[in-house]
Amino acid sequence: MGKMKNVISAVCVKCGAEFEASPNVTTCKKCGGILDIKYDYEWIKSQVSVKDMADRHENSMWRYREFLPVQGDSKVPKLRVGWSPFYQSERLAEKLGIAKLYIKDDGINPTASLKDRASAMAVVKAEEAGASIIACSSTGNAASSLAGNAAAAGFKTYIFVPERAPKGKVAQLMMFGANVISVKGSYEDTFRLSAEAIDRWGWYNRNAAINPYLMEGKKTVSLEIAEQLNWKMTDYVAISVGDGCTIGGVWKGFKDLYAAGFIDKLPRLISVQAEGCCPINRAIAEGRDWYPMEENTIADSIAVGVPRNPDKALNAIRESNGVVVNVSDQEILDAMKLLGTTCGVFAEPAGATGTAGVKKAIEQSLIPHDATIVTVVTGNGLKDPATAITAAGTPITIPPQMPDLLSAFPELK
Repeated sequence: MGKMKNVISAVCVKCGAEFEASPNVTTCKKCGGILDIKYDYEWIKSQVSVKDMADRHENSMWRYREFLPVQGDSKVPKLRVGWSPFYQSERLAEKLGIAKLYIKDDGINPTASLKDRASAMAVVKAEEAGASIIACSSTGNAASSLAGNAAAAGFKTYIFVPERAPKGKVAQLMMFGANVISVKGSYEDTFRLSAEAIDRWGWYNRNAAINPYLMEGKKTVSLEIAEQLNWKMTDYVAISVGDGCTIGGVWKGFKDLYAAGFIDKLPRLISVQAEGCCPINRAIAEGRDWYPMEENTIADSIAVGVPRNPDKALNAIRESNGVVVNVSDQEILDAMKLLGTTCGVFAEPAGATGTAGVKKAIEQSLIPHDATIVTVVTGNGLKDPATAITAAGTPITIPPQMPDLLSAFPELK
């Protein structure tokens, strides 16, 4: 296989030890810490510029290949992941009382969530590693995205989900032909069992907190946001936070672009968690280490009481001088409705959590009214239709007669 000319090494975020970035690299061999992929930015600058980017026709995450840890001759996966829609929403900005608001709708990816970016990377790295089986644990979206991307690439999968995973996500898993293990327990229980199984059978590990390459897939959302803003960054980027992998990846993407001279400022991150499960935000607010929480929220995708990637998440929030906001389940439901009625964007609960956080941050004067903000919708509302119905309500039901229609809508008279 071709060597990665753009990658220097894999560095431990805890002890600083460096290792060769092989396809099978996972955690630090010295202290067990999480690894980070280190790039040669001078090499990247010598290969690609902002002007070159404009001439590219690859409308997927793979248009940023120089910024990604893949070997030169590795094939791009079959499903089209990335280059998701990016909207400026004047109506929602006006409603919230801010200067400019952009919506990055990652619910439009092949399996309807941002996690496709990580799974597409997992498929490439599994192939480079010569694996035939990929496994992971997930609250739902990472699972369905792995199942879909693996199915398209011909891999067998074993996927562990907590029993509470929404039906829409489990239906996707079954449809994509995954071997699904529904675990009677919390996400923490599910993760532990998957880790034991992966160790026992030597499967390729798609758990984003363990496999450093998956965050590199997730960071492509930032590369797209920057390009879709014509490389002129907003003041803030808001993201919902669970395990910590996505916010860590978002920050890595912006830092990579800044180091390579593609953007001239870094945005501040708005880290949004559910009030019922906010161990990362609580650690920032209290200025101490994180400690476990119960998983009490309707936003299943971010209901992670024991985050598996806290170090990168906490570093991202602190380095970006970020803002932490916790929102109630009712505020999440309201944000789902708000996105639908003002933007025509259908978000699952965790997908709307970033927007709920933006609304609250403005109300609490944590961010100024003249700010420019991107909010990332991480997953589609069809993933969890039961909660969508809770947020939106049910339709008026009438007999098939005009008088009944008129009495239901007196304004039509």
